[in-house]
Amino acid sequence: MTERELQQNGMLYKPDDALMKLHYKAKGICRVLNSTLETERDRRMALVQELFASAGEGSYIEPPFFCDFGCNTTVGKNFYSNYDCVFLDCGKITIGDYVMLGPKVALYAVNHPIDPAVRQYHHDFPLPITIGNHVWIGGSTVVCPGVTIGDNTVIGAGSVVTKDIPANVVAAGNPCRVIRPITEEDKVFWEHQLDLYRQFCDDPQF
Repeated sequence: MTERELQQNGMLYKPDDALMKLHYKAKGICRVLNSTLETERDRRMALVQELFASAGEGSYIEPPFFCDFGCNTTVGKNFYSNYDCVFLDCGKITIGDYVMLGPKVALYAVNHPIDPAVRQYHHDFPLPITIGNHVWIGGSTVVCPGVTIGDNTVIGAGSVVTKDIPANVVAAGNPCRVIRPITEEDKVFWEHQLDLYRQFCDDPQF
């Protein structure tokens, strides 16, 4: 198997020339993205489409942004990444629709051998990260290798997510843990705020 095939199959691999070409391509797209002007929203959205394996309509990244491969990441529609996020996408990163990342969110889909005798050879061990639909991850959160976050969940700022988090909860902390479920009271409160917005805004945006 090639190193790329080992990577895609979740096995120990070591970057060879072919993988480094993919890495350099991603770094080049990130460099262009990070040099765009704040008025170039359409260009940024086009670069997201070029960078990732697939990106849904309306996906947008605020520079600066950094990733290892790009081609190992898929994002759904209306994905939003705030300033200074990092994707170590040696393993697959799969993100659903309407996901929001706060500033400095880091997704680490790669691990290294715990055994030092093996680690000395500098192999990578890819572990996927999966994030469901309608997830909001607060700023400066780290999502560790192999983690899945369920639909509609909110992760509090500064969390370190070491284990799977279920759908429909608020979770936070280091290590990240479930704080409470998202409730009907949350729905009522926020829909009321939206009604007020519709009522008082001169030109509501949806």
